[in-house]
Amino acid sequence: MKTCHQFDTVRAEYEREIGFMLAHSKRHEGRSAAKSSAKQAASTKQRMARALNSHVGRCPECG
Repeated sequence: MKTCHQFDTVRAEYEREIGFMLAHSKRHEGRSAAKSSAKQAASTKQRMARALNSHVGRCPECG
């Protein structure tokens, strides 16, 4: 699937944010902060999927 520059930018931003949350979760393993970060990372993955799906539906270059 060919995607536009904006799609790649949005995806990279979300993946960076998810990476930060997962790294925090790994660093603080065993604490409640780790569990919270892992949950936030999972919900951010869902938001990313929704945002990218919506983008593909609206973008003439991607869709």
